[in-house]
Amino acid sequence: MAAARRLSIVQARVEPNPGNVIWQRLLFKKWDFWTAVTLVVYLLLCVFVVYPLVTLFINSFISEEGGFTIENYITFISLKYYRVALLNSFMVSALATIGAILIGVPLAYLSTRYAIKFKGLMQIMIVMSLLSPPFIGAYSWILLMGNNGFITRFIRDLGISVPSIYGMHGIVFVFALQFYPHIFLYVSGALKTIDTSLEEASESLGMTSWQRLRTVTLPLIFPTLSAGALMVFMASFADFGTPMLLGQGFKVLPILAYEQFVSEMGGNPAMASTLSIILILFSTSVLFTQRYFVARKNFSMTGMRTPKLIPLKPLAKTLLTIVAFIPACISILPQLTVILTSFIKTKGPVFQSGFSLDSYREVLYRVPRSIIHTYSYSILSIIIMVAGGMLISYILVRRKSKLTAALDGILMIPYVMPGTVLGISLIIAFNKPPIVLTGTWIILVIAYVVRKIPYTIRSSTAILHQLDRSVEEASISLGVPPMKTFFKTTGRLMAPGVISGAILSWITTINELSSTLVLYYGATATISVTIYSEVFTSNYGTGAALASILTLSTLISLLIANKLSGGKGLSL
Repeated sequence: MAAARRLSIVQARVEPNPGNVIWQRLLFKKWDFWTAVTLVVYLLLCVFVVYPLVTLFINSFISEEGGFTIENYITFISLKYYRVALLNSFMVSALATIGAILIGVPLAYLSTRYAIKFKGLMQIMIVMSLLSPPFIGAYSWILLMGNNGFITRFIRDLGISVPSIYGMHGIVFVFALQFYPHIFLYVSGALKTIDTSLEEASESLGMTSWQRLRTVTLPLIFPTLSAGALMVFMASFADFGTPMLLGQGFKVLPILAYEQFVSEMGGNPAMASTLSIILILFSTSVLFTQRYFVARKNFSMTGMRTPKLIPLKPLAKTLLTIVAFIPACISILPQLTVILTSFIKTKGPVFQSGFSLDSYREVLYRVPRSIIHTYSYSILSIIIMVAGGMLISYILVRRKSKLTAALDGILMIPYVMPGTVLGISLIIAFNKPPIVLTGTWIILVIAYVVRKIPYTIRSSTAILHQLDRSVEEASISLGVPPMKTFFKTTGRLMAPGVISGAILSWITTINELSSTLVLYYGATATISVTIYSEVFTSNYGTGAALASILTLSTLISLLIANKLSGGKGLSL
């Protein structure tokens, strides 16, 4: 017995108990670089994503007296004013999605199946129209087809009555032309990799071209098509600037949320929070509905036989090229319009005959800070996005676990949130101690990073999946620590993919309106907010000059991305 007792004492000294083992592991993880990065990312997401959303949710149940209530939700359900706004949001988004599909799918089919001319130019025009902000498109169409627009006046001089661009039909029209590139780019990629043996088999069974397209080709690309349609729907559902400029009394939910929050009568933050929560719930439900249908209608292909371009006779090639360029030219028209009108003389809100640089002189004299703010905030945001995106993507790809899977889910929440909702949630969360950020430029940078970093993360993870682990393992086996290996080896190899996503983040950041409009104050105004203000005060010349600066910045960024990617363009 004594010997057994001594043996147990020795074992106790040699073998630590399970509690000590767990504690030692935690201590070890504490000094692991990637574990520390994961914890820091979680902490930042909890502070700047989860906490604002929870605060927004709680605030929707707070009464004017400060007590708990569900009156705000009852008000939403009972008042037709709010129900109609929700219905309007769905109608506009659904019709815009249908319009984008009707434009994007035939255009993608033409460009991928037939040897038409100038495909590279057409794709640049299409991507350029996508990356330009929707509110600039709305502003341009006001100049063209507003109550006193150039096209409107020309048609009326011919004795033909034509409706202006204002109203629901105008909003749908602008959205369809703005967002159909999502459909085009997604469907083009799918059609280029489809297995033609399936189409050939259906043809051998006696199917006509239309039957083959309807029963074989479209079902095969349905998952990709639905992903593009989801992007169009979500972008239309969340957009604030276009309905605000073109609505003229036609209300959608993002506008109501904004108006409730910034009302001149003091606002109603609780009701604004309620509308924001409803926006999040409905946008998330649309996302899960799309995933449900894709899961039920998913097909796999070998991809061994990709389609070849069908040669055309000169006349047919010319005609199909013209047909393909019609939507591309119409969608790029807003950018050309703002550039042209920025050089036209103005007298107040009225354009005069002749050209001048007066609008640019006025911009540089009156609102130079808006230009400086736009680029300084965006540059700072991009630096954070590139550094954070590289580290986060490494965690998601190389350190897979349930913890990192949850991290990926949290990161995508702001991606599907309307900008106005994100802005409202940040103000409600950070307008009182212990952290007061409202009214500072810091809150704008936070909003940009939180909302735009998914672009950089997606491109970084895509390139990281292609990198062989053996490169890192060889570096570590030579005695280089994992952290140093990442910065000296892996990070450099990731650079091309990271830069592509970063440029896309940059373009969307300098054009951001909805969250900026909620979060800015006079001393932190940006170009997009100033354009919005200029249009509402009928200063169309200065608005066009500022819009041209954004358009030129977008074009230069797009060309840089295309150069760095070896002519492959951006990965959207």
